Amino acid sequence: MAESLERRTTAVLLAAGAGTRLGLGPKALLPFHGRTLVEVLADVLLAGGCREVVTVVGADAATVRAATDLSRHRVIENPDWNTGMGSSFRAGVAAATPADHVLIAFVDQPGLTNETVARLLASHRPGRVTAAAYRGPEGKLLRGHPLLLDSSLRAEAAETATGDAGARFFLRAHPGLIDLVDCSDLSGGEDLDSPEQLHLLD
Repeated sequence: MAESLERRTTAVLLAAGAGTRLGLGPKALLPFHGRTLVEVLADVLLAGGCREVVTVVGADAATVRAATDLSRHRVIENPDWNTGMGSSFRAGVAAATPADHVLIAFVDQPGLTNETVARLLASHRPGRVTAAAYRGPEGKLLRGHPLLLDSSLRAEAAETATGDAGARFFLRAHPGLIDLVDCSDLSGGEDLDSPEQLHLLD
């Protein structure tokens, strides 16, 4: 079962933003483990068992391409990246191998591990959405990323992506389809959004 799912899942790494809130340029180019964040996370997704990785770039795309080695992966440019993450979500899903499940990941999650990816693939059930989840301050399990969309759901999810929303509206409309997978033992699931969080890159 796991082997079959691995062959049928394309990862989409959303890395098109300008990193405005952080103020250090595109997050894709942040130094991480001796490389760039986008390089490390793309390799993590592949090592976790995805068939291939589609990396969506946008802001300073030429610089990102020149400063990174993503030759093991497929890189696409979203010319509409400044309209919000939704356009990158749609572009990435459209570029994913037809009929594949799609695993959506963000470039600003340095805590992502190949174990997290493998756990989501192993936990996925047909026709469902499988989401990594992490324990909040009160111990409650909170939905996070990555997010694995079943092949039967990817088109509908992409249709609802708009502005800064990726799968948010789709998930809100279909809460009964979501399976949470506790990944708290692997990461806190934090997004790198502010200078105070730069310690996540250590």
